[in-house]
Amino acid sequence: MKVVVLLSGGMDSCTAMAQARADGAEELVGVSVQYGSLHQAAETSAACQIADWYKAAHRIVQLPGIFQDADSALMGNRPMPHMSYQEIDDQQGPSPTVVPFRNASLISIATTIAIVEKAKYVYVGMHSEDAHNFAYPDCTPEFLGSMAAAVYVGSYHEVMLQFPFIWMSKVDVCMRAMDLSAPLDLTWSCYNPVQSTPIQQCGRCPTCVERINAFRVNGIMDPVPYAVPVDWKDCIPWRHINVHDQP
Repeated sequence: MKVVVLLSGGMDSCTAMAQARADGAEELVGVSVQYGSLHQAAETSAACQIADWYKAAHRIVQLPGIFQDADSALMGNRPMPHMSYQEIDDQQGPSPTVVPFRNASLISIATTIAIVEKAKYVYVGMHSEDAHNFAYPDCTPEFLGSMAAAVYVGSYHEVMLQFPFIWMSKVDVCMRAMDLSAPLDLTWSCYNPVQSTPIQQCGRCPTCVERINAFRVNGIMDPVPYAVPVDWKDCIPWRHINVHDQP
C-alpha cells in the first residue's frame, strides 16, 4: 500500500506519517509545499529529515505567490501573536496566523500526486484544537469532510483523504507520536524562527506555546531547542521513554 502524507515538517505531520506507517503503509511519499511563509526554510529542512528517516520519497512543490498579500502573520503581513491557541480560539473567528484556504490548495496538490503515484490514501495531521471556534476553518471536520468527498470523487474513487487526529487534542497527538516512536527531535513547529547559530524555535508563537504545553502535560521534555528558557519541572527527558528504532 502506498500513502501520500502532507508533510510540513511539524509534529502533527510527522505523527501523521508515523500513523500511516502503523496503519500498514508499505511505501510513503511525503509532500511538502513551499508557499512563502516565514518558516518555510526551517519547515522544509525538517520535512526532508523526517522523510529521510522514514525512507520515504519526498516531493517539494513550489506554490506560486498566491498568499503573499494575505493578512496573515505567517506571511509576515501582521504581527506574530505571543499567546496560546486556546487564547486565540477564545476570541472567535479566524486566527491571525491563518492563511486563507491554504489547506484546500495543499490537499489538492497532495491528491494530484497521489493519483499520479497510484497511492490509495492521503494523510493529513489536523487536530481538534486547529478547528476550535473556526480559528482555522480549513482544519474543521466540516471542511475536511467536504474535501474528503471531493478527493474521492475527483480521483475516480481511487484516493481517500485520511485525517486521523481530527477529534484529538495536541496533547493527544503528542502522546500518539510517542506511542508510535515518531522522530519528534527532527520536527520544526515554530512560526517565527530565531536566526541564531543554530537556528532555534522561538518558544513564544502560538504553535510553540501549544507544543510546549502538550509535552508538559504528558510529563516529557520536548527534544527540540528553544530560544527562551522553558520550565520542564517534573518532566523526564524524551529519549528516556522513546528511543526510536528505524522503521
